[in-house]
Amino acid sequence: MTLTMTSDSSPSEQVILATGGYDHTIKLWQAHTGICQRTAQHTESQVNALDITPDKQHIAAAGYQHIRMYDLTSNNPSPVVNYDGLSKNVTSVGFQEEGKWMYTGGEDHSARIWDLRSRTLQCQRIFQVSAPVNCACLHPNQSELVVGDQSGVIHLWDLKTDHNEQLIPEADASIQSIAMDPQGKLMAAVNNKGRCYIWSLHGGESQEPTKMKPSHKIEAHPKFALKCAFSPDSSLLVTTSADQSARIWQTKDFNLLTELKQEGQRWVWDAAFSADSQYIVTASSDGIARLWNIEKGTVEREYAGHNKAITSLAFRDQIVNP
Repeated sequence: MTLTMTSDSSPSEQVILATGGYDHTIKLWQAHTGICQRTAQHTESQVNALDITPDKQHIAAAGYQHIRMYDLTSNNPSPVVNYDGLSKNVTSVGFQEEGKWMYTGGEDHSARIWDLRSRTLQCQRIFQVSAPVNCACLHPNQSELVVGDQSGVIHLWDLKTDHNEQLIPEADASIQSIAMDPQGKLMAAVNNKGRCYIWSLHGGESQEPTKMKPSHKIEAHPKFALKCAFSPDSSLLVTTSADQSARIWQTKDFNLLTELKQEGQRWVWDAAFSADSQYIVTASSDGIARLWNIEKGTVEREYAGHNKAITSLAFRDQIVNP
C-alpha cells in the first residue's frame, strides 16, 4: 500500500481517508501520518455514510433528510452541493463508476438514483420498498442495485429493465449491510443477528440478469453485525459488529482469518480495505479510526480527533488515471 504521497499532489494522486460521525464533522486525514488535514462541518446531523466520487474531486455525506457534497480540491469547509427534500435518514450513498450518477438508500423506504450531470439536483428514479432501507450496493456491472431493508428483504433492482426480484435470507432479521466483490462473483449480507450470508453470482452480463445461488452462512458475530465489504482482490471479506470487533474471512472457504479487536474499541461501524488488500481501516464508537495490518492483526496507525462515535469512513489509496 502506498501511504507516502505528499499532500500537495493532485487529488487523483492523493490517498484520501475521510471519517464522519456523531460530532457533525467530516475529517480528512493524512493516511500515513495520522494527522488530520482538514475538518468540514456537517452541522445539521450525524454522518450516516460517506463515499468519494470516482474522479476524487468530491465526497458525498449522507445524513438526516439530506446528502451533502464537499469539494476535496479546496479548503472550503462547507458543502458545495446540497441534496435536500428527503425525509428521514439517508443510510447509504455510492457512485456509478464513471461518476454519471449517484445512488442512495434511506429510511423513507426507498433507494434513489441521482443524475450528477443534471443541474436540477432532482432525483431521477425512485425504487420504493415496504420497509426502511439500511443499505444499497451497486453490482460491478453498473446496472443492478441491491437494496437491503429492515424487514429482512434483499431487493435486486435491474436499472435497465426496472425489473426487481426479492430474497429473504432470514425472516425478521434486519439486513444491515450488503457487499459484492469486485469481480461480481460473490455477494455478502450481514444482519442484526450477527449472521453473514454469502451467495455465488452468475450472469449479470449484457442483458442477462444476475442469478444468485446460496453459498455459505456464517455465524460471524455474537452480536449485531454492522458492515461487510470485500477486498479489492476478492480474497477477503470483512464483517464488523457491535461486539467491538472486525473479522476477516477468507473467501476461498469462508474460514476466519483474523479478528481485529482492541481494548475500548466499542462498536465497529465501518471498514474499508486498501487497494492492495493488505490493510484495512475501521471506524468505531470510541471516536477513533484505525489502520490495521491484516496479516499481523495489528494497529499500524490511529486517527483520533472526533469527540463522538465515528459511524462512516471512505478510503481511496489507488491512483486514478486521468
